[in-house]
Amino acid sequence: MSESPHIVSDVMTQTVVAVGRDAPFKEIVEVMDQWRVSALPVQAGEGRVVGVVSEADLLPKEEFRDLDPDRREQLRRLSDLAKAGAVCAGELMTSPAVCVHADATLAEAARIMATRRVKRLPVIDAEGRLEGIVSRSDLLRVFLRSDDDIAEEVRRTVASYLFPGQNVTVTVAEGVVTFGGTLSNRNLVPVAARLARAVEGVVDIRMDFAAP
Repeated sequence: MSESPHIVSDVMTQTVVAVGRDAPFKEIVEVMDQWRVSALPVQAGEGRVVGVVSEADLLPKEEFRDLDPDRREQLRRLSDLAKAGAVCAGELMTSPAVCVHADATLAEAARIMATRRVKRLPVIDAEGRLEGIVSRSDLLRVFLRSDDDIAEEVRRTVASYLFPGQNVTVTVAEGVVTFGGTLSNRNLVPVAARLARAVEGVVDIRMDFAAP
């Protein structure tokens, strides 16, 4: 049985391309195209992550390039449009970077992505140095676990723990866990549901206990 991935280091991409503060605009575009990524961490001394530059940071250059010079100069004075005049990563990047540590849970990483509205997170160590990157697709990878793996983990960590010696069955289909069999005391049913939901790859929980 494959172990359930629980933390960011289990799913993150360790080979990460990054740029320095002084990387010019055109180089950033070329690196994104070469590596087929939509954002790059920006590093300072000793590999510390100081920001992230994304396609969204680059687009104002194209969006406002055909404005007349007077209007362009006016736009540059506005903070929300300043990136149209930026020429290097340090001017383009979003800073400070929204990051996560390798030992954060997948749920924590997902919450950060949702609340901060980002698609990926640089993974850093205690000193802020880049260790990897985790994306939305990485977090969704847990749902590729086989039904057999999920069922075995739920039986081992939930059913055998809460219902030892009882006639409780666990089946999984398309990530949906169904508890069945007979159960005399249903007080632990909500606990079983909560614990089973914590197993990575579980899509939903069903309770199908028969009367004793």
